[in-house]
Amino acid sequence: MNRRNFLQHALTASAASILPVRWVFAEKRPSGLKPVDISTMKWTKAEDLPDYYTILNTNPLNAHPAEHLLDPAITPANVSFVRWNGSMPDFDKIDPKTWTLTVDGESVVKSRTYTINELKSKFKHRTQNLVLECGGNSRKNFFPGTKGNQWNNAAVYCSEWTGVLLSDVLKDCGVKEDAVYIGHHGIDKHLSGKGPAISRGVPIEAAMNDNALVAWAMNGDDIPFRHGYPLRIVFAGRPASVSQKAATGISIRNKVHDGTKMEAPAYQVPKYPIAPGEKVPNEDFEIIEEMIVKSLITFPQTGVELPLGKTQEVRGHAWAGLREVVKVEVSYDYGTRWHEAELRQPVNKGAWQQWRINLNLPRQGYYEIWAKATDSKGDSQPVVQPQWNPKGYLFNGCHRIAVRVA
Repeated sequence: MNRRNFLQHALTASAASILPVRWVFAEKRPSGLKPVDISTMKWTKAEDLPDYYTILNTNPLNAHPAEHLLDPAITPANVSFVRWNGSMPDFDKIDPKTWTLTVDGESVVKSRTYTINELKSKFKHRTQNLVLECGGNSRKNFFPGTKGNQWNNAAVYCSEWTGVLLSDVLKDCGVKEDAVYIGHHGIDKHLSGKGPAISRGVPIEAAMNDNALVAWAMNGDDIPFRHGYPLRIVFAGRPASVSQKAATGISIRNKVHDGTKMEAPAYQVPKYPIAPGEKVPNEDFEIIEEMIVKSLITFPQTGVELPLGKTQEVRGHAWAGLREVVKVEVSYDYGTRWHEAELRQPVNKGAWQQWRINLNLPRQGYYEIWAKATDSKGDSQPVVQPQWNPKGYLFNGCHRIAVRVA
C-alpha cells in the first residue's frame, strides 16, 4: 500500500468522467487499470471513512486505523489517523490560489503575507518523510484510564511532505532578539463557533533549527482535506498538535504562546512523578515539547495463526522524537530474553526507522510478541506503562501483539 500502487478504492471506469482533472494519457493505460479515487482527498466526515477506521468522535472528527495498516515505510493518506479539535472548515469554498499565510507578532521585524504560489516561487522546495504523532497516542493503554480520545497505537504516521522550510519563511520576515516562541493559526473553529479550535506553537529555537515545513503536498498530491488542506505547518518529533492544519498564520512571540490548547493541562504533563490517579494543580504542569522513543509492530497482524516450524518475519517502525533509534529488540517470552532486530537508518531527520527480525517460535501455542526501542541517549521503552499522567500523554510501553502457532 503506497501512493504509487493505491488502487483499492479506485473509481469504476464509468465514473472516470467525474474526476476533477483530466486523466492524462488515459488511452495508454493497461487494460483493467482504474484511476485513483480522487474522492479520498475530500473525506471530511465519519461516513466518508472506510470500515477499517475506528471512529472515536464524529464532531470533531477523530479516527484511527488498525495498527497493521501502517506497515508501509511511507504512510498512505487513506490510512493515516484523523485528529480535529473543532469544526472542520468548508473546504469546498477554499481557493488555494487566494489562500494566504501571514507572519506577524511582537517579535517579527517585518510582517509579511504570502500566497501559496509566492511560497513556491520565493523559497527552495523541500520533500521530507516526517512523523506526526498525537500526544495522546496509545492513551487507551494507561491504567487507571484517563479522559480523552482512546487512541490505539496507530495515532501516528510518517508521510512524505513537500513545501518550504519554516525557518526560511521566518528569516525572510526577520526575527527580533527577544523572540521566545512562535504561535500557529488556522481556520478551524471551536465547536461553539466562537474562537479558534486550536492555536499551539513551539519555542523559537525549534522554529529556526528543526527541519519543519510549511507544506502544500502530502505523498506527492495536494494535502487531503482531513489532513489540513491547502497548507499545513509540519513538525516532526513534537506533538502533532503543533502541526497546524489549514494554516493561515504564524506569530513570532516575545513570550510563550498563549493560544487555545496551550494552557494547562492541555498537551502538558506534571513536572514531577505522581502516583497513578493522583490529581495535580495546573501550575505544576509543563508543556510537552518533544515526543519520546517508541516502536510499532506492523507485521504480522495481531491475532493471526502461524504454522509450526516456519521462520516468521516480524517487522515494524521505530521513532524517538528529536533523537534517533539505535536499537530495537523483540521478545516472545514476556521479556525473559530479547533478540536484536535489524534496524534501518532514517531516510532523513524526523522520519521513522524500519526494523525486521526472523523468529522461530519453538512450539505450538499462544505467544505475545513484544517490541522495545532504545534511542540515541540510551532511553528505552518500559515493558509496562510509563509514568502515569492525568491526560494520558506520551504512552510508550512496549507494543505487544498476540499470535498462535498451530
